[in-house]
Amino acid sequence: MQKARVKLTSTNCEKIEGLSKEIVGIARKFHAEVAGPIPLPTRKLRITTRKSPCGDGSSTWERWEMRVHKRMIDIGQNERALRQIMRVHVPEGVNIEVELLR
Repeated sequence: MQKARVKLTSTNCEKIEGLSKEIVGIARKFHAEVAGPIPLPTRKLRITTRKSPCGDGSSTWERWEMRVHKRMIDIGQNERALRQIMRVHVPEGVNIEVELLR
């Protein structure tokens, strides 16, 4: 049986949670098998820079961090559900990847 794997990535946790709930709701509406949303490990990108541009003065540092949240949803083979998922409005800043598995 063929499955579809939907991977969502975003730096905004609220947007990714809302989109994943919408996708799961559509899949359940058409009676498709659903596994997820499965939270994958959050990737933390850290940058530490010096505050002073010239290097003089006290050594003070700024720490910046960007978190990339990921969710994965497996959906059973249901053509109507997959077509509706393809029509879902994806918010700005959210990347979606749909992969068909065997």
